[in-house]
Amino acid sequence: MSQRTYNELWAEAQVELSRLLVEELPAEPLKPEKDRVVFFQRLATLYVRYLQILRQLEKVYDQAVHPQKRRLVLTTLEAVMGRLLELKNEMVDKELCEYHYMDDVLHDLKLTPADLEIPIPYYFLSERNEDNLARRAMLTNILEKMEATVTEKRVTKPMSQDEAIRIIQVAERARQGRLRAALNEASKRLSKIPMAAAPQPADMARAAVRIQKVWRGYVERKKTKAARIEDMIFLGMAPHPKYQSPIQAKIDAHATEEAIRNKQKEHEDEYQKSVIAIASHLLEVEGHDIAVNMKEQIRQWFLECRNLTGVFPEFPDDDEGGSAILFAEKDYQQLLKEMAEAEDDGKNKKEKQPEKKDAKKAKGKEEEEEGLEMLPSNFLADLELCNKTFVDFWETRTESRNFDQRHEVELIKEEKRVDVLSEIRVKVDEDMRQELADWRLAVEKTPAKIYKKKKPKRDKKKKKGEKDLTVNRTLESLCQEMVEEGLLKQSNPVRMQDYLGDFNYLGTTLRMNDIEPMPSMSDVRQLLSLYAILPLGSQIVHEKAPLTKAILLAGPVGVGKRMLVNAICTETGATLFDLSPVNIAGKYPGKSGLSMMLHLVFKVARLLQPSVIWIDGAEKMFYKKIPKEERALEPKRLKKDLPKSLKLIKEEDRVLVIGTSKDPTTADIKSLCKMYTKVILIPRPDYGSRYVLWKQLIQKHGGEITSALDLSSLSKISDGYTAGNMIQAIQQVITKRRLLLQEKRPLTAVEFVAPLAKFTPVFQDQEEALKKWYAKTPLGKKRIKAAQEREEALQAQQANKGKGKGKGKDAPKKGKK
Repeated sequence: MSQRTYNELWAEAQVELSRLLVEELPAEPLKPEKDRVVFFQRLATLYVRYLQILRQLEKVYDQAVHPQKRRLVLTTLEAVMGRLLELKNEMVDKELCEYHYMDDVLHDLKLTPADLEIPIPYYFLSERNEDNLARRAMLTNILEKMEATVTEKRVTKPMSQDEAIRIIQVAERARQGRLRAALNEASKRLSKIPMAAAPQPADMARAAVRIQKVWRGYVERKKTKAARIEDMIFLGMAPHPKYQSPIQAKIDAHATEEAIRNKQKEHEDEYQKSVIAIASHLLEVEGHDIAVNMKEQIRQWFLECRNLTGVFPEFPDDDEGGSAILFAEKDYQQLLKEMAEAEDDGKNKKEKQPEKKDAKKAKGKEEEEEGLEMLPSNFLADLELCNKTFVDFWETRTESRNFDQRHEVELIKEEKRVDVLSEIRVKVDEDMRQELADWRLAVEKTPAKIYKKKKPKRDKKKKKGEKDLTVNRTLESLCQEMVEEGLLKQSNPVRMQDYLGDFNYLGTTLRMNDIEPMPSMSDVRQLLSLYAILPLGSQIVHEKAPLTKAILLAGPVGVGKRMLVNAICTETGATLFDLSPVNIAGKYPGKSGLSMMLHLVFKVARLLQPSVIWIDGAEKMFYKKIPKEERALEPKRLKKDLPKSLKLIKEEDRVLVIGTSKDPTTADIKSLCKMYTKVILIPRPDYGSRYVLWKQLIQKHGGEITSALDLSSLSKISDGYTAGNMIQAIQQVITKRRLLLQEKRPLTAVEFVAPLAKFTPVFQDQEEALKKWYAKTPLGKKRIKAAQEREEALQAQQANKGKGKGKGKDAPKKGKK
């Protein structure tokens, strides 16, 4: 597509964004909504509409080449991502569930379930490609050094030439013996076949007729099969053969996208060079005149103040804005008043803080009593500013002469002129302070105010536990130690789209019948894209959006928990640390060793952010009772110290702790949920997800999907089996030899049943146990409590109606009496 297409797509996204801003920032505040269902419907509609804007802006930023447009698109894109996270958290608070089903919203907006998929911006990896390559190179070098030392330590036994020849002879004689045995077996089978008598002419005619019959039947069946396939393709019930192989149009499209990305880099380099050149040019050409004008204005202000007050004024400090506040078109008396008010506000700020907190609490209680209102947003102001910039500058701008979409020089001048002014103002302020001191000394015989540079304030919140235990060590040495100890690992290259699964099409229907549906694999994929990938990929989103420090993935073996952790690292370029109880057993012994290990992990995680700290077997840290076979591993070793280290993670630290648990019921749920703020339940795949898994995995391993392979029956038979079980079964069936025989003997569903039956499925009892456990989590308890309150309210309402009807019936009886 041309750049005009992406400009139009950007304009469409901005039009929809302006409509949303009008709805979210009305002239008059909306009244609180008393109906919870109506309020959630509004949230869901906003969520879906912002998601569509996100999908459009991600395409525009990925393929637009204009450097200044891309900067504005990026700012808008990050603000939309942040707003999406805010709406998601508000939906969770109101519906008390992590998974939402919005079929009615999709129907109203004429969208499909595929439009709910969270797009992962391409720039998360492309703009950090150099850092990721450097990081991988460092880890590879450390691993190579470790392998070299291991091979040096390995002792090899010398072997003479005669011994080597003897081993080769033994192997060759064994091979010849096996071949001779196979030939003997074949000759025995041939000797048992009786010799046929010489054929007669009548027998030959019958044989010819039989051959013709078989051949004609084969040809007709082949024609019928081809006609049936053609009809299925025409009806859209079977894929077209030419679409199964890579199409040239798709290959060309991917090549075009890469060419556009290369052009982006060229235009960006030109833009950066132009910025430096224009800034230096402005400083050389206009810098002297600007400085002279500033000095004249400041001198005029000195004289005006002396004429009004009889003394020279005090020059504002740099913290107050310096001479910038003098050009705000205000009198000297107004400036003095404002400066005095600013000092008073600073003194009274601490006294007013508790009052503000109390006022907020009271306001929150009033809102709860009156109705439901939208929570304040950290991103709506940014979205409004971005939308205003687009409308004021880019919407009506004609670019007929800028066909190549290069940078706008005049726009750079406007932006850099502000920076040049601030840079010149700092130097002018220094000169004018000295000049004011000379005037005071000459006229008033009084020394001027001494301006001292203020020392940067120390962080009072910094605790004793934040002491750097590795001050004199380099990052490379720390990484080497952690790689040697197995704490720092390379993640497997897995994309989030590789976590296959279909949508839950019955979620809304089940909830209407008061049945809580189990989430599908697509729901899990969307949830982790929101909570993990978007905040880790964007610094602004992580700082301003609702902060999630730790996520727990709970589910049976084989549902893809480890794959999801690797996918998060791959999509964001995050560094992977392994603090699993099994992995840290016997490492860094003692209390001091444990403190050093946690300090190393969190220090390097901050330096190499974004980072993911993975804890496999998260339930082991909070065991109710430690099993005998695991006591030597000390699984509860991190129970006290890890939550303390987790509290030190701030908004600017893109560090995420992810725990995976296959049996969370064995842990103390209170301690577990106190550490992991988000608990995501990953169930066994449903029918739709199993169908997608079988189809995609068989094709990935080289198998062909034909009419002989009944995927529907295979999906029904495999109920209860996880994706891991399916992969192992497919690997056992689709061997190299079986791939060669596919043309003559296509794959069938029966072949996968026997290997699959060797594995233990996830039974209904296990799934129910996980559901009961999840109901005991804080979010599950809130949901059960809210359901009970609704039932009590309905019963009370029905009871009141019954009493009213009863009084109405009794009234005429009394009248008759």
